[in-house]
Amino acid sequence: MAEKSKILIIGGTGYIGKFIVEASAKAGHPTYALVRESTITDPAKAKIIDNFKALGVHLVPGDFNDHDNLLKAIKQVDVVISTVGHLQLTDQLKVIAAIKEAGNVKRFFPSEFGNEVYGVNAVEPAKSMFDVKDQIRRTIEAEGIPYTHINTYAFDGFFLPTLAQPGARGPPPPTDRVIILGDGNHKAIFNEEEDIGTYTIRAVDDPRTLNKVLYLRLPNNIYSVNELVALWEKKMGKTLEKIYVPEEKLLKDIEEEPFPINMGLAISHTVFVKGDPTNFEIDPSFGVEASELYPDVNYTTVEEYLDRFV
Repeated sequence: MAEKSKILIIGGTGYIGKFIVEASAKAGHPTYALVRESTITDPAKAKIIDNFKALGVHLVPGDFNDHDNLLKAIKQVDVVISTVGHLQLTDQLKVIAAIKEAGNVKRFFPSEFGNEVYGVNAVEPAKSMFDVKDQIRRTIEAEGIPYTHINTYAFDGFFLPTLAQPGARGPPPPTDRVIILGDGNHKAIFNEEEDIGTYTIRAVDDPRTLNKVLYLRLPNNIYSVNELVALWEKKMGKTLEKIYVPEEKLLKDIEEEPFPINMGLAISHTVFVKGDPTNFEIDPSFGVEASELYPDVNYTTVEEYLDRFV
């Protein structure tokens, strides 16, 4: 059996990063996490750090701004996965420069982990975020660095406990009324975070995902918000009052709300009002679908996720 790639995860203590670190270690990859010194000793991150240590993850102190340390970390591995948040997307240019200088990396996964970058109907401030991701893609290609982009769509933990209501708190999902953006009919895609980690790591050594976009269009996880609400109503045996927010009202709210509230609303607009996750067919010349490549992965369905709250 071929030796498994050594993987460096940047942003591994963040929301989605910790799932990818765990998936990498559990899959038997020598796993390294670039972590700030302050994060290693941060009590708020202690549980995550302790879990990494228990899994045998190598903690590499450093950050974007320490080029020498970043370069040293990259030279130890075969694959680099970035899971940084949207405020740090441009810092990935420093990672690209270090990967280029190191010359040993056989695959780079930039921080996408959301919607497809091309062809989105995004408004500001989400538009600028997608533009930066596009810039990162183009820079990777220009530098001749092998890559895989991961489109994960909506995280279950963010959206399902609230039935995709912006600003709402959950769990549990609502039991009396629900706010729905637009007409609620556009299809979205919801994926569980552990599954995102699993599919990402499965792609690492797979030649079929080299220089491709891996789309997590898992067939049992594609729902409109109206369908999602109906599924929840069926599970709890009760009909919810539905309040629909017209697109014009949502766009006005995006203009008036401060950051980061407006960012969340703008992302919800492109996903749930414009239906961008499902408004195109995957072009096999540059894209592949996760459940088709890895039919053996027993992923968590939307229905199974909602069962946790019944």
